[in-house]
Amino acid sequence: MEATHPNIAVDIRIVGTFDALADVSRGDLDVALVGSQEVPEDLVVRRWRRDPMMAFLPESWAPPKRVTPKWLADKPLIANDATTLLHRQTAEWFASGGVVPQPRIEMNYTEAMKSLVAAGYGAAILPVEGPSAAAAVAGMRAVPLSPALWRETWIVHRALPMVDGATLKLLDTLKQLAQW
Repeated sequence: MEATHPNIAVDIRIVGTFDALADVSRGDLDVALVGSQEVPEDLVVRRWRRDPMMAFLPESWAPPKRVTPKWLADKPLIANDATTLLHRQTAEWFASGGVVPQPRIEMNYTEAMKSLVAAGYGAAILPVEGPSAAAAVAGMRAVPLSPALWRETWIVHRALPMVDGATLKLLDTLKQLAQW
């Protein structure tokens, strides 16, 4: 965005869906990428992307071609914390296989989770964001899930009459990025 729009500053915050929605409603945040289309009435929501979730595993593990809840349940797990939608989605995926795993570590930073996987601390179920994200960290592999799991991402902002020109440019850039 900086190369095409040098006079626009983008402040990126990593917060949960619920906090992001509250910030947009208050006007403290112009745009949010969230995991739910259930937003307050005063906000505009549009689907942005649908990314596959995969099991990120240490390279030394010998997984099946598709990882199932039962196969992964007894392995050390690095999970999103219980306040997130990804945690709920992952718990539902495990429940579909009749299991309830106990995470070894809980955190909400995808790249840190990948680093822990690569270091051998356990497995994580994460979205594959973009064309080469699965291979972004040496020492791990991404394996498809069975049943398949997807993460929907939605763009949320205030009504267009309340949005300034810089925010419109950001929304246009996000629309282009959705074409991955």
